[in-house]
Amino acid sequence: MFTKEEYLTRMNHTKQKMMEYGVEVLLISNPSNMYYLTGYNAWSFYVHQILVVMIDEEQPIWIGRQMDAHSARVTTWLDESHIIPYPDEFVQSTIKHPMDFVANILNEIGQGNRKIGLEMDSFYFTAMCYERIVQGLPNAEFRNFSTLVNWVRLIKSDQEIECMKKAARIVENATHAAYYTADVGIRENDVAAAIYQAQISGTSEFGGDYTSIVPMIPTSENTASPHLTWTDRRYKKGDYLTIEIAGCYRRYHTPLARTMAIGEAPSKVKELADVVQEGIETTLDAIKPGITAEEVESVWSKTIAKRGYYKESRLGYSIGLSFPPDWGEHTVSFRKGDRTIMQPNMTFHLMPGIWLDNYGVEITESIRITENGCETFANVPRELYIKKPSKISSVINTEHEQTGS
Repeated sequence: MFTKEEYLTRMNHTKQKMMEYGVEVLLISNPSNMYYLTGYNAWSFYVHQILVVMIDEEQPIWIGRQMDAHSARVTTWLDESHIIPYPDEFVQSTIKHPMDFVANILNEIGQGNRKIGLEMDSFYFTAMCYERIVQGLPNAEFRNFSTLVNWVRLIKSDQEIECMKKAARIVENATHAAYYTADVGIRENDVAAAIYQAQISGTSEFGGDYTSIVPMIPTSENTASPHLTWTDRRYKKGDYLTIEIAGCYRRYHTPLARTMAIGEAPSKVKELADVVQEGIETTLDAIKPGITAEEVESVWSKTIAKRGYYKESRLGYSIGLSFPPDWGEHTVSFRKGDRTIMQPNMTFHLMPGIWLDNYGVEITESIRITENGCETFANVPRELYIKKPSKISSVINTEHEQTGS
């Protein structure tokens, strides 16, 4: 996907951070960071795997399950000597653990008594991982550096931006698929299926990838709970739903959320949609290099406060490449106290959703910080989308009501 030169540049930036924090060896378990530094891309993160970055070695070492070693050979720039598989007897064993194997390798290559950084807050590094690596390397000094590489990833290269632009074309198609499919008598899961089809099909020029989060499409009162997914419930006239999805290309994500109604939307939803739309447009106009993340949030908060509204959760977060279960980078957040300064080619999911006691509205944009301001990746109208129920779907719904199904 990327040139070896770009991977080496990423490695050098990572090592610079390691030097700043006094880390000699960094053990990476986050598959997003593993992908960023090497290109490794396989659905193997359900078992333990580690990338060993050494401050004084050009190439890192990939250590993973034996059957996944070939994936490392075909997706990374590493040579054969830097791909070390462990036998299957270490997989989900009650006796042996993959970190025992990792510790033995580090001892063998003279890295067992160094200052070692761990991604201790990674989804993929368990308490047992920590216990076994500490037992296996009694002479090492361990420190937590869960997001060291995440922060290196913050400013995207031009190639990464192109990946996110392609992901934006995909999320446009997926949003339109949701709009087209959702109707009276149609099941929520059928809308989810249409979204998935569009996400994976991509465009005629390029295909899509699986996203790190499933489609979140709560309906009516459930829109107060933004992270609900779907059921097999059929839509009725007057339902409204929030749609939060993403496009993904080569693991790079461009999320987007919109709100739609089937038939006439309730007046309270219309009002809240107007508030959210005004807030996001005012905020987008204000974003530019040099302002801080908390200043971005302040613009939004002051705008919606004029209409009597308040949002407790953060306004957005840094995005880019990711693996399940999250498409966020776990670095910058648009919220009070985050003084990170905006710089060109930082990318964010601007999340102006408001969720009240029994309903909510989401209208979001993925954005790139430019030299003079910011730009949105996707091109989907922000207005509350009102869909007139189709005659065919109305008949389907009536038949189900009559049969009691």
